[in-house]
Amino acid sequence: MSPRKTKRTKKTSPKYIFVVGGVMSGVGKGITTSSIALILQSRGFSVTAVKIDPYVNVDAGTMNPVEHGETFVLDDGLECDQDMGNYERFLNVDLTATNYMTTGAVYQSVINQERNLKFGGKCVSVVPHIPNEVISRIKQAQKNSDADITVIEIGGTAGEYENLLFLEAARMMKLEAPDDVQFVLVSYLPIPSKIGEMKTKPTQHAARLLNSAGIQADWIVGRSSHPLDESRKKKLSVMCSVPEDQIISAPDVESIYHVPHNFEDDGLSTKMLKKFGLRPKKKDLKEWTALTNKVESATKEVRIGIVGKYFSTGDFVLSDAYISVIEAVKHAAYFYKVKPVIDWINSEEFEQDEEHLADLKVYDGIVIPGGFGSRGIEGKIKAIQFAREQKIPYLGLCYGMQMAVVEFARNVVGLSKAHTTEINPNTPDPVIDILPDQKEKLAKKDMGGTMRLGGYDCELQSKTMVRKLYGKANTRERHRHRYEFNNEYRDQLVENGLIISGLNTEQDLVEIIELPDHPFFVGTQFHPELQSRPLDPHPVFKGFIRAASKR
Repeated sequence: MSPRKTKRTKKTSPKYIFVVGGVMSGVGKGITTSSIALILQSRGFSVTAVKIDPYVNVDAGTMNPVEHGETFVLDDGLECDQDMGNYERFLNVDLTATNYMTTGAVYQSVINQERNLKFGGKCVSVVPHIPNEVISRIKQAQKNSDADITVIEIGGTAGEYENLLFLEAARMMKLEAPDDVQFVLVSYLPIPSKIGEMKTKPTQHAARLLNSAGIQADWIVGRSSHPLDESRKKKLSVMCSVPEDQIISAPDVESIYHVPHNFEDDGLSTKMLKKFGLRPKKKDLKEWTALTNKVESATKEVRIGIVGKYFSTGDFVLSDAYISVIEAVKHAAYFYKVKPVIDWINSEEFEQDEEHLADLKVYDGIVIPGGFGSRGIEGKIKAIQFAREQKIPYLGLCYGMQMAVVEFARNVVGLSKAHTTEINPNTPDPVIDILPDQKEKLAKKDMGGTMRLGGYDCELQSKTMVRKLYGKANTRERHRHRYEFNNEYRDQLVENGLIISGLNTEQDLVEIIELPDHPFFVGTQFHPELQSRPLDPHPVFKGFIRAASKR
């Protein structure tokens, strides 16, 4: 009797969804991309996300946070756009450098290939070689994660010159596999206060600008302060050639974590999968629903002050410069079912008038995040001293940890002129100093992508607060800095009460400090906020919020 033959099932070809913005920047492409990826993941598919930035910068490391927002750092050390943080938080995965590209990186790669004779003597042209490189990178990201569906956000706005080559790559992928590619236009529908009516004309123009690049939107995500009504949906359907049931309403919501549920209210995942010819494997947003229920039910407030300098852009406040810190605070607050109230505090105020320090008493916790440069530095040090002496829970991140060491050295140890050599190269007591290999890089002006970047191991010392928070002896955390705790001062500071609670033993570098006899006083050389997730808050932030909520 011959053996029974088993029927092989052919693996479905990879699917791609491109997300493009219309009308204006900041319309919500990143959250839309993250939410689409999440709801498709919840249906049982492997999903990854890719961000395309139309900047000539090779990476985001040299971009001013006031202009561009936070620089997010991946575990492999790539400095990238803040939207990569949203992808990681929503999908609860660690992404890699293959999931991010810029115009500069793409051109650099093509030029390097040309220099290495990879094109075999052909004339290298902008088209098709640049779009081909983009396509290659997108497919590599899909391959690396073995994703069923890859969601790609194209930065910028439809109609801009800068992203045309990326749209061309998307058009070519659609031509190659029409059933495997979909396009989402995220566009803004204003409601002018003097008119009082939601206007569709800007979105109509955005759809036509996308058409001019050879792309027809399959979906329109209509961003506005209010939900889209049927009248608006019908008008957009007729004028933009998009079926009415493929126009998705995306009104402003209390929390970005409500957006996936809004999309599912319109049945977006089912519709997208059907268009791809795929059947949902499951439907599971239970944990996400539990999260949003906590967001809605939290009534007890915990008030957190973030002391920084990257807040002002003209007459407006740019919270995006610290977006991962803000979200990490929220994650921990939601875990404890408290409502976070976050205020931005300009550290320069304390330099101008020390009486403003008393204003910090209203806060349940104070955070000083990462940063660079001398602006507002003495104000930060004064705020740290106030938090230490007044027993206000304090969390210092990277620069905030370094300034806590400076403050302790000055006001507890008695080294009145202690400083970081980043600000004062001639300080007699450089408690924070630059590593030797970093000195060489700075001397050569080798600045881009040369900091201590990405994930490094940290050994947590026994019988410390931090060890209890983590509940384990070792962790791995992400870094972005050039200056470190100066080990020449370690014994002196420890003798005066500073606790070294985390070490990178490979390089003998101080990673975490804390103080005893304080509700919560912790500084981390790394950036714990980069690994906090809505469904898995970072333990350091959980400890901080727990202490703050008791105040």
